[in-house]
Amino acid sequence: MEVHVVVTGAAGMLGTALLARPWPGVTWTGVDIRPLAPRVRGRATFVRADVRDVEAMTRAFRSADVVIHSAAALPSHRAAEIRSVDVEGTGSALAAARRAGVDRFVHISSTAVYGLPRDCPTPEDYPCEPVDPYSAAKLGAETVVLRQRERGLCAPILRPKTFLGEERLGLFAMLFEWADEGRHFPLIGGGDVATQMLDVEDLCAAIQLICEAPDDKANDTFNIGAREFRTLREDFQAVLDAAGHGRRVLAMPVGPAVAALRVLAATRLSPVYKRLVHKLTRDSYVSIDRATQRLGFSPRFSNEQALLKTYEWWRANAAGARRSAGRTHRDPWKQGALSLAKALF
Repeated sequence: MEVHVVVTGAAGMLGTALLARPWPGVTWTGVDIRPLAPRVRGRATFVRADVRDVEAMTRAFRSADVVIHSAAALPSHRAAEIRSVDVEGTGSALAAARRAGVDRFVHISSTAVYGLPRDCPTPEDYPCEPVDPYSAAKLGAETVVLRQRERGLCAPILRPKTFLGEERLGLFAMLFEWADEGRHFPLIGGGDVATQMLDVEDLCAAIQLICEAPDDKANDTFNIGAREFRTLREDFQAVLDAAGHGRRVLAMPVGPAVAALRVLAATRLSPVYKRLVHKLTRDSYVSIDRATQRLGFSPRFSNEQALLKTYEWWRANAAGARRSAGRTHRDPWKQGALSLAKALF
């Protein structure tokens, strides 16, 4: 039986990985305001549309059995834009799904909704306490989805950790660039905090499980993350070792570094946004037991494996990756004042 899946945010890193995934019996439509990545253009029908346009979304969803809603404005955008795209856009997509008679609406959220939790591993029922416009918008979008779930729509919510893989740039391009240039890499407090990440292939596998599971198993909220992870120092050091220059992760004093990065972030002179500054100083990992037990989710890749896979892809594509900067995961982000600090390392 053929299943038609529509992906919003299809030009993003996750959308691209989904469209590239071998998935027998599935046909695709990708919706985005940007064109699809070249490697997937022949695999999906493309609809250029803004996720906030209900009429356009309704037309795009007409033949959909499942909608995977991954469109979002990231922390690199301004607060008003984040709320507009993430919350209002989710509401528009849900309204369109209702009009088009879509059976299942899979919402891609984020573990950012927890804010800066004190308890790890953090379970799905942990209190959500957003700390910035992005985490607040992600929780607002979940609230909109839950209203439709209460009205009978099968609306699973996935909360992935930071994910890596082919075409992942963003802030990780900074680590890869510094490693490739033979520089030490500074981390607040030396990175001695346990930090869980996720390979995009494992996230795509979890989404496939959600799409194929019966309603009584799928219609819930799930954390998704790697099973194996170490400290940031250890996992980032693996990248520096792979670069082959003998460089090390260096410890930056917590107090002065946090204060400086907060000022730079507030003045938009650094891409290290406020929530990330604080994440670098405390453990950050979630429980994936619910996804494991109810969906059969079993992540294949550790943090280190995901980082090294992404670094190898970056090395093979570095020339093109360095030509421009943008605000999505598929773009390297402007390093701002941090680029001047490279000379010190």
